[in-house]
Amino acid sequence: MVTLRIDPFPPQDDLNVLWLEAWGNEGPKDFSGVLARSLAHIAAYDDDRLVGFVNVAWDGGAHAFILDTCVIPGMRRRGIAARMVVEATNVARARGASWLHVDFEPHLSSFYHSCGFRPTRSGLIKLR
Repeated sequence: MVTLRIDPFPPQDDLNVLWLEAWGNEGPKDFSGVLARSLAHIAAYDDDRLVGFVNVAWDGGAHAFILDTCVIPGMRRRGIAARMVVEATNVARARGASWLHVDFEPHLSSFYHSCGFRPTRSGLIKLR
C-alpha cells in the first residue's frame, strides 16, 4: 500500500532516482536548497521506496505553488498523484497560504481540474 509522508526530506539519491525514472532526465543534483525553501513537500512511498513527489513552493505569504508533481511510470494511474496534490492543498491551507497555483501542460488539464484547480489567465517567460 502506498503511503504519503509530509516533509520527509528523502535522501538525495532517492530523489535523483525518482526524478530520472519519472521525468526521464536528471533533475537537480542537490534538492536540499529547494526543500529548505518549500512550504511543504509530499512524498509517496511503496513500503520504503520513493515512488512519487510533489513540492509546494511559496512566496512567504499568501501564495503557494504546486511544482514537480511526479509518480514513477509503473505506479501511475492509481490515484497517487491526486492524493499527493490533495494532501499538498490541505497542508498549504493549514500552513497559512490563501492561494494555491499550478502551471501545467494542456494534457494535464483534466487531472488538475479534478483536484479542484480552475483555469486562470497567466503569463510566462522562458529564461533559459
